[in-house]
Amino acid sequence: MNAPVLRLEDYWMGRNATHADDLTPEIVRNAGHLLRKVNNLIVLMHDVEVESHPVTGNPITSGWRPPAINAGTRNAAPRSHHMSGNAVDLYDPVGAIDDWCMEHLDFLAEAGLWMEHPSATKGWCHLQQMPPRSGRRFFWP
Repeated sequence: MNAPVLRLEDYWMGRNATHADDLTPEIVRNAGHLLRKVNNLIVLMHDVEVESHPVTGNPITSGWRPPAINAGTRNAAPRSHHMSGNAVDLYDPVGAIDDWCMEHLDFLAEAGLWMEHPSATKGWCHLQQMPPRSGRRFFWP
C-alpha cells in the first residue's frame, strides 16, 4: 500500500490565500518541517490505512489555522500549535493511527513528534512537533 504524501497545499486548506497577511516565512518553514516528519512517520505505518477525509479529500482535517480561524474552532487552544504551523490533525475515523502511535511511541520520539491522547481526539489524530509542557510523548489537551 502506498502511503499518502501530505502536501503543503493540503495543509494550508486555502487559508494561505484567504489569510495571506497572517502567513509568515516562519510558519511556512515550520509547516514544511512538520509535514516531512509526519510523512516519514506515515511510511513507517505500512500496516495502517491512512484515509482521506470525505470533505477535504486528503488525510488532513485541520492544518494551519490563522488566529481568526483558530478563535472560531471549537475546543481549540488559544495558543494552538496549528497557528504556528507546528501541528496537524489527520483523519482517523476508527482510531487506527492513534492506536499505532500509542503502540510505537519510540517511532514518535525518533520522528520528533508528540500526540494528543486518543481519548481526547475521537475521529482524528493530533500530531505536533513542539513538546507539551509535560514533555510526555502523548498528552492531554
